[in-house]
Amino acid sequence: MHGLVNRAIQTFISDVYGDQTWTEICRDAALGFDSFEALLIYDSALTETVLAAACRRLKRDRAPLLEDMGTYLVAQLRSGAVRRLLRFGGESFEDFLHSLDDLHDRARLALPDLDFPRLVLSQNGPLSFDLSFQWDKPGFAALALGILRAMADEYGALVLLDHVAGEGAHERITIDLLDPDFAAGREFRLGARP
Repeated sequence: MHGLVNRAIQTFISDVYGDQTWTEICRDAALGFDSFEALLIYDSALTETVLAAACRRLKRDRAPLLEDMGTYLVAQLRSGAVRRLLRFGGESFEDFLHSLDDLHDRARLALPDLDFPRLVLSQNGPLSFDLSFQWDKPGFAALALGILRAMADEYGALVLLDHVAGEGAHERITIDLLDPDFAAGREFRLGARP
């Protein structure tokens, strides 16, 4: 697992639950260290061990924890980097959804050694979509669900999202865009302020 994923888990837990909780999770997982390096590659089993320790320590199920992490990455992460990167997907939530098909390749351009899931959007009706989440690490579609919830808020869209468990590496998220202009979205500018 790429260090960016592990570092995101670390940052989320430290910011939301506190540094002491992160230190306890590291001890529970028998890591032998308390900080992930963002550009290193770690064994995926280590990531799963950390997530399992976090779930036990926080008394939370894995899917809701990952969903909260996805929301945090867009809405709360101090740097705002994920939010800015995803906002390049278009001017509306629907534009953003259609940009997800290319996200895998764009991520690989930026970080060639990043193992990133494939996202395939299919449209079932005018405002109804299925997002296929294909990754050899099951359960992480919950993270994408949290990201989608936060991005809907970004654009001011009212959506109904549902995570449909799949088999093995294939999971699915259903997306019903109930009102694309439900509320004012968050301000976003591509360039620096004058």
